[in-house]
Amino acid sequence: MESQRSGYILNMSEGLDLEVSRHPLTMKCVANLIIAMERIKASISEPVLSTDFQDEHLLSIMLESIVEEQTVIERTAAPAQFSRTGELQCSITDSQKRDLILVQSSMELHAVMLQGGSDDRKVFLNMATYVHPTPIAEARPVALGIKDTNLYLSCHEDGDKPTLHLEEVTDKNSLLRVRADSEMVRFLFYKRDSGLNISTLMSARCPNWYISTAQDDQQVVEMCEESAHRYRSFNIQRQS
Repeated sequence: MESQRSGYILNMSEGLDLEVSRHPLTMKCVANLIIAMERIKASISEPVLSTDFQDEHLLSIMLESIVEEQTVIERTAAPAQFSRTGELQCSITDSQKRDLILVQSSMELHAVMLQGGSDDRKVFLNMATYVHPTPIAEARPVALGIKDTNLYLSCHEDGDKPTLHLEEVTDKNSLLRVRADSEMVRFLFYKRDSGLNISTLMSARCPNWYISTAQDDQQVVEMCEESAHRYRSFNIQRQS
């Protein structure tokens, strides 16, 4: 009768054989079976080769192999991403009621107390809003573009100090979805509201670094840490 079975016997080690009564139907089954056998062979220090080794022990080892396989699949899933939900036109001033102006020669933003009749110099923002893959309480991801230009604010790490830049983005569709593990995260900031139209803007790429203005007038807008003696709050108002 033994010769009529559709299966085969695998010699594991002295005193233990593994009999497969039917051939595995798929390569996945074969792989799980091989992993299980290797686990049995590697368990010499445990009472695996004794007569106390039961079917449930083999089943437990094979189930562990399946769990590991599922874990690998989860790790190779599509990366999280930020998805844009809309765009608003906004005005922006710092906590000292200074406007931001664009200095073309150095491609920098400066905080300036503008005199009457100079309103045409101030910068307005196109603020794109995003859904975070794992939402942060009271903070929303945004991208900040300068109105009527292709320039966007971005945060780079230069050595140990993050720096603020203005970068030209000709393909604005590239900002519709931003992968959390991509270089495009440099264009995203977390907008956290602390009052009516009062917000801070923290870099998504460099946590705990904020867009800020200096204490003195007509100085460059830069990134800073929370402990720096700079102004980190901005009045951001939607334009009709």
